Amino acid sequence: MSEVYAARRARLRERAQAGGSQSALVTKPANVHYLAGPVPQGTVLLLGKREDLLVCTGPPEERPAEGRPDEALRIHALSTPGGDPAVAAADLATAHGAESMAVEEHHLTVTRHRALRSVAPTLRLTDIGGAVEQLRVVKDEAEISCLRIGAEIADQALGELLESILVGRTERHLALELERRLVDHGADGPAFATSVATGPHSGKRGHRPTDRRVEEGDFLSVCLGATYRGYRCEIGRTFVIGTSPADWQIELYDLVFAAQRAARESLAPGAAYRDVDRAARQVLDSAGHSEGLAALTGHGVGLEIDEEPQLAPAAMGKLDACVPVTVEPGVHLPGRGGVRIDDTLVVRPEADGGPELLTITTKELLAL
Repeated sequence: MSEVYAARRARLRERAQAGGSQSALVTKPANVHYLAGPVPQGTVLLLGKREDLLVCTGPPEERPAEGRPDEALRIHALSTPGGDPAVAAADLATAHGAESMAVEEHHLTVTRHRALRSVAPTLRLTDIGGAVEQLRVVKDEAEISCLRIGAEIADQALGELLESILVGRTERHLALELERRLVDHGADGPAFATSVATGPHSGKRGHRPTDRRVEEGDFLSVCLGATYRGYRCEIGRTFVIGTSPADWQIELYDLVFAAQRAARESLAPGAAYRDVDRAARQVLDSAGHSEGLAALTGHGVGLEIDEEPQLAPAAMGKLDACVPVTVEPGVHLPGRGGVRIDDTLVVRPEADGGPELLTITTKELLAL
């Protein structure tokens, strides 16, 4: 992996130099991980004029649970507690002769930015913007493998839950059990706060579990994800509890499934982000569900659960191969409930079989 990390840093250095900066400071944790591997919390990466450094608050653990950073990088640990690695990195850049440094202004607080200027007043600070996030959009096969394993873990945790008795248990209890199962099966942890929504809560995007208990005839919407070696995937499914689905539940489920399938089938290299969103949205609009739809149909995933690209009506840009995204349309009927179906897929060309589905739990409307 050392060569991979070095190549990524070289690409970022080229962007910084194109903007007139001799060095760059990366502070956003996901971006540091992408360029240097797993690092201790709070670590920053300095692409220096002489060498690249990881600057951290103290000596790293001998056997970190999350893995080791790139061995090709020298680690500079702060000698006194309470210091800011970013400020120390700016001081080091100046000491090594840098006259300019590109920073991630979108991640730095105003206070931290002022501290950088204070410790290195002669250092010209420029904004590198979302350069690292742009590099992260297209994944290599090692990254996709981590996402694939995370998806397998999430599928396994969800499948086991569906085999248990659900009636009478609370949303909160079920969410906690899912997160425990993720860890039991090898995940670093949940990719985000698990959502379990029952009855009138079902279909809501981002619903936080409550003490409402599962009842016969409820829709049960579950959205969870696993983190594996830092990479995060997502899956969402909707089921009916304890009885045959009512006609309105079947109709609504079939509609959301059709919208999700339309968006999945539109995933291809060269497809516009907005066209993928439109494929799902048109199905729902034509059935009279234009009000209250989510702002987007899906988004990129990776070291963060919500990355570029955004599959939204006004999104600019086109998909590339090897870009993992979610496709997650849903409809919520206030007071009744709703349906959400959510998959993680990797964009692949038609010659390679089309989009690769990572989350494979059935999308059949099951009565549990």
